[in-house]
Order: sequence, then structure tokens, then C-alpha cells
Amino acid sequence: MRRGGGAGVPAGAGAGASGGGAGVNLPALRSHNAALVLDLLRTAGEAGISRIELAERTGLTPQAVSKIVGRLREAGLAAEAGRRASTGGKPRTVLRLLPSAGHAVGLHLDRDELTAVLLDLSGTRVASRTAPLDLGAGADAVLAGAAGEVRELLAGSGGGEARVLGVGVAMPGPLDHATGVPHRVTGFPQWDGYPLRDALAARLRLPVVLDKDTNAAALGLALRGPGDSFAYLHLGTGLGAGLVLGGALYRGARTGAGEFGHQVVQLDGPACGCGNRGCVEALCLAAVARGDIAGAARVLGVGAANLVELLDIDRVVLGGRVVDAAAEEFVRGVGAVLAARSRVPVTAVGGGGRTVAEGAAQLVLAPVFGRARAAFTANEDAVGNEDAVGNEDAVGNEGAVGTEGAVGNEGAVGSEGVPANEDAAASEGE
Repeated sequence: MRRGGGAGVPAGAGAGASGGGAGVNLPALRSHNAALVLDLLRTAGEAGISRIELAERTGLTPQAVSKIVGRLREAGLAAEAGRRASTGGKPRTVLRLLPSAGHAVGLHLDRDELTAVLLDLSGTRVASRTAPLDLGAGADAVLAGAAGEVRELLAGSGGGEARVLGVGVAMPGPLDHATGVPHRVTGFPQWDGYPLRDALAARLRLPVVLDKDTNAAALGLALRGPGDSFAYLHLGTGLGAGLVLGGALYRGARTGAGEFGHQVVQLDGPACGCGNRGCVEALCLAAVARGDIAGAARVLGVGAANLVELLDIDRVVLGGRVVDAAAEEFVRGVGAVLAARSRVPVTAVGGGGRTVAEGAAQLVLAPVFGRARAAFTANEDAVGNEDAVGNEDAVGNEGAVGTEGAVGNEGAVGSEGVPANEDAAASEGE
């Protein structure tokens, strides 16, 4: 039985229009500097921010900021939000982001359930749906169901005026984020080599980006975090990790990092779906199945302690449906194991089952605000192009979040590594 939530916000082009739909004119974001300004407008919220403050925080000249703000206002991305008293001279005009000017869809394809969310530019969830899913039903059936849920999500959210920038998809790994192709997903080897990203993009006629469920969740947490290093451990139908090092999501040279659940901790342990024995995932899920939450937490804690000692991270964050159902017990149990070996804090993320889906939507939104460092692999030469996984097309496939000039063309959001204060006014003639 499907469940829906949220209404009353224009949902965008829907699935039938190539590259999004009518609405915001995103070529206004063609420079890295414009993305920096837009990100400050986003973080300022309803209170807004003045042009002077924008110049101070970006290192841009006031003239450059005025030109960028003018473009953003013309594009429908920003508006005046009143005036604010200044220490001297006339009151300053305050500007704010218009969150409804664009949206991103996030899809979480779990082994037995699909969750879809629609986020506006501020990252606020404006609609959501859940539906049963059989990840083993075959690619055509899964993608048909996913595309249908996206169409229902957009149709049920109120109209067709705002641009849908793209669709972020998160699923169990391993997979290749750079090419959008799953590998031998644990328990579902039939997905190996299937061009999921491109196939779904063709069905929806929208840009699509694919990543692991744990990476998507970790990205969402990193974007609102302090820029530290942490591991997000997701225990649901499987077990995996999303790694954030120095504020940036780490995928590894082949985008395969984070297969945390398949570290062997008991040589003669139970068989795991990956083919090994005694994996942390197999031991955790076996303990959960027999109702031994304390035992599952201890096993998870052993794996977490190994990870902390290996990477010297600052904190551990727990999530997933199994953790959600007994958050206090897992935090206490994992924390007890860690306390004997380190002083790293342990928390549970909560999120009502939408953490992964909302993180998937952020795969699309992050580059819009110049947050590509958080969204893409920390090793910028890992995949062999200048912007790693997201080269000049922002989200990984040709035209992704850049169709018809949306976010990825003409230098994209941060392509070529343009610094925030590189003579500002000289960039694009500003």
C-alpha cells in the first residue's frame, strides 16, 4: 500500500519533458562565484543577507556581487526581503533565496521498499511517497515502478511551474557512481553491469545520478555538519558505511569505499550473502532476527571500533530502519564498545526513514550551491577527469543537472576550480 505526504508546491516538469521544465533560468548559475552567493542566500534563510555581507564572506567585490545578484533575481532565484539598519548610512537591502524556484527528487531503492522525496532549493521536503519494492524482480519492473512513483510524486505536489533539476537515486552497493552502473549488489547479483542511471534517465527524461544508499545519507549529513570526519553506519536490510573525511564524502578511486558490512570478524561465522563467512552484516542481521538487539549492537560496535581506529574519525552516526526501531539500545551498545577503545561519540540520526532519499536529492542540489566537494569523491583525480565523478556536468552523466544549460554547462558550478576571490570582478567580466 502506497503512502504519500506533502502537497501544495509546484512540482516541476514531470517525467515527460526533456531536461526539467519551465521555471528558473539556471544559466544564471554558470559561475562558481554565483554558486557561492546562492549558497550564502540559502544558509541565511528567511532573514536574508545584504550585498555588503555577501561581498565580505565571498571575497568578491561589491560590483561583482551586485551583478551576480541581478542575474539571480532575473532568474527568479532570489528576491528582496526588506531592509536592515546599518551602522552608518542608509539601511541595507536584504536578499533571500526563493526555495520554490527549483526542486530535486530523491529515490531510495531498498531491497523491499522504495522511498521518494521532493526537496526544494533550501533542502526542505515538500512531498514524499513510499511503496513496496522487490529489488530482485528484474530491472525493467523495478525501473517501471520507480519511474511511476516519481511521476506520482510530481503530479501530487501541486503543479508544473518549477524546474525539476534532476533525480538522485540511492541503492545498496557495490556500484560505480561514475558510470551509474550497479555491480554485484549483495543478494541481487542480477544487477551487475546494468546501466541503471541511463535507463532511468531515458524513462523520466530527467538527469539522473546514482550512488550507494550509505553515501547519499552521509552526504546529506555532511552538508549540514561542521565539516568534520565521521562514519554513517546504516543497518537496515543490509549494513554499510558512508565515509566523510574532512567534510567531503569519500568514495575511493573506484567509488567502492564503504563496504563496511563485509569485513570479516568471525572466521567460522555464518555465511553471508557476499560469499564470505562471519561478516559484520551477517552477524548483526542474525542477532536482530533472533531478537538480540544488544548482541547486534555489540557486533556493530566491534566493526565501528575497527573503523574508528583505522581512519581516526571524529564521530559515528547510526541510521537505518533497524537502528530507528531501537535507537537508544544501539547507541548505548555501540558506544560501550567504542568507549573501551576510544572517546568517539555515537549518535543516531533518526529521519523517519527518509534520510537516504533526502541525501539522494542532495546529490542533485549540492553542486547548485558550489558544494561539489562534499558531493564528489575526495580524490579529485580518482576517476580521471578534472572534477572527479562530476566533471563539468555536475552530477555525473552527460548533461546531468546541466541539460539546457541548467547547472553543468559553461563552467558549471565550480568547474575548473575557480576560487571564490580570484579577482572576482574579472570572472565573466564582473
